[in-house]
Amino acid sequence: MIKELTREAIFADRCEVADKIIFGDKGRKKKRNKIIILFFFIFFLGVHFHSIAQFTPEELAERAKWEEFLKTAEITSFYQMKSREAVTEPWVLTLEKDGIKRQAVWKDIEGRSKGSIENWRWEIAAYRLDKYLSLNMVSPTVEKRFRGNRGSCQLWVDYWIKAKVKNEQKIKVPSYKVFYYNRTTYLRWAWDNLIANDDRHAGNFFITKDWRIILPDHSRSFRTSKKFTQSLIYTEKHKEGPKVMKELPRAFFEKLKALNFEAIKDAVGEYLTDREINALLVRKDLIIDEINERIKKLGEDKVLY
Repeated sequence: MIKELTREAIFADRCEVADKIIFGDKGRKKKRNKIIILFFFIFFLGVHFHSIAQFTPEELAERAKWEEFLKTAEITSFYQMKSREAVTEPWVLTLEKDGIKRQAVWKDIEGRSKGSIENWRWEIAAYRLDKYLSLNMVSPTVEKRFRGNRGSCQLWVDYWIKAKVKNEQKIKVPSYKVFYYNRTTYLRWAWDNLIANDDRHAGNFFITKDWRIILPDHSRSFRTSKKFTQSLIYTEKHKEGPKVMKELPRAFFEKLKALNFEAIKDAVGEYLTDREINALLVRKDLIIDEINERIKKLGEDKVLY
């Protein structure tokens, strides 16, 4: 009879082998609990390790599929959102292809609108840059024509809750998720600092049931004025109180340091101008300077992970 290799059986076998290797046959029972705790700790870390990406590995594996779907699927119905729902009044498209139906948000806004500069191209640039930096916080976004016009088309995200609702309903982050949620918040601030997105209010980011953060809406990003090249948005002096990039992933920081004009241009293509890329590089240096200052003050292991 073949023994079924369940997870529990494998775990027990490994514990027994470890006992013999480390402690020998004598005293095995007395030391068994320590080994179990050690293996459980390693297993726990493996299961609960949080990568930079906010989309799951399964979602990321399907990203190219959804990009192609957005580009080629037929528009079967549509409606325009009201300004109270979204200030840019984007269109919600229903797309269908090969029996698959999904909704997407389409924008063609460009220029000054209601006191702010908007550009649909920045939606696509943000998605492409997010992919290049391996942050994976932005939903698939491509260019698509609608009613004869060019615009950005972003896969509709229907996650658990918006941050605004969380705040209104006073929903607290579970204690065992606070550590990771805070780290993701610092990363979100670093991202919006880099792209100069000062429109990240509680109404335009989503929280998943397992407390990951997904970021839509980047049509007010990539600014070039002095306001967005002489200082960062999220700092100790933020208008709502200190918002500091306390901790950041080492992998993100290293990729940020290596970022240059050619790499950005290759990633975003025509969707950013040279001026917009150069302004982004200025902000990149401001972020690096701030992180280096924190490292100098606190030590690298307290700032990078």
